[in-house]
Amino acid sequence: MAKLKTRRGAAKRFKATANGFKRKQAFKRHILTKKSAKRIRQLRGCVMVHVSDVAAVRAMCPYI
Repeated sequence: MAKLKTRRGAAKRFKATANGFKRKQAFKRHILTKKSAKRIRQLRGCVMVHVSDVAAVRAMCPYI
């Protein structure tokens, strides 16, 4: 059986942890002037991928 290919874009966006996958927060790249400091501050750091999306991430990144 042929090896599965990894979606390279997904491999750069997700990191595997013991409990699933972690990802960066969205909405923090540009147009930040209209967003409050509290909102920008709360978008820092990583969050876990939702349970309903874990299967899709695992299919895109079979070897992570």
